Amino acid sequence: MRPLLVGIVHGLAGSAAVALLVLATIAEPTWAVFYLLVFGLGTIAGMTLISVAVAVPVAWGSARSVRVGEMLRISSGVVSLAFGLLLVWQIGVVHGLFSGRPTWTPQ
Repeated sequence: MRPLLVGIVHGLAGSAAVALLVLATIAEPTWAVFYLLVFGLGTIAGMTLISVAVAVPVAWGSARSVRVGEMLRISSGVVSLAFGLLLVWQIGVVHGLFSGRPTWTPQ
């Protein structure tokens, strides 16, 4: 139950800005509550599907072979680290966050 609650909080926390932007345009409180309910359930369902899509291959590989499971864990860590470094490079260097003159413009 604890992982489910942590997942719910994380899933909703990342999307709170989108939910608040839409809520600001809804005048009727009943529809605003309905929107939050649908948005929350959709977010939970989406995060659950993504988690299952990532966890099933790792669990399947680990069950077949300890070595396969270890390689999957290591490779997912390396890919995550590489993606994070790519984001730091793009945002910090290419778009100028570290230079003091950001060049990002909305598209």
